[in-house]
Amino acid sequence: MADLARLLATHAGAGRVVWIGLRPERLADPVSVDAAELTEAGLAGDHARKGKRALTLIQAEHLPVIAALCRRAAVAPDLLRRNLVIEGINLAALRHARLRIGGAEVTITGPCAPCSRMEAALGQGGYNAMRGHGGWCAEVVQTGQIAMGDRVTVAGAETSGR
Repeated sequence: MADLARLLATHAGAGRVVWIGLRPERLADPVSVDAAELTEAGLAGDHARKGKRALTLIQAEHLPVIAALCRRAAVAPDLLRRNLVIEGINLAALRHARLRIGGAEVTITGPCAPCSRMEAALGQGGYNAMRGHGGWCAEVVQTGQIAMGDRVTVAGAETSGR
């Protein structure tokens, strides 16, 4: 069992924030920003609220998969309505983990299911294209600044690279 625990705690390196988006109102289009303050209620300027869904994250490596499943050349992050796009670290392997993102810390609480708006945003089959690739919800543990290019690491763990 110690070997499994070690494997579960080992990542190839740190991830990185490659996109930040704020949704000023519930149905408003996301606005791309270079940095934002993460409060207990989510990113300042976003309509999220405190709790297990305060912040939403999606894996950058899943964007080409979603695009392929929608028969599109590419999918822009703003269409997917998540707050952060993270590359280089497997978010699915970090469920229930505490992550340091820039000056803040969050805990991944569970999957972020696609909403019915994905069909309109991505075209026919968009909802199903996102199933299993819709990203993750997180609860804020420590407030702080998040900016483009910030490292994403497991809080308290050493990770190599980048």
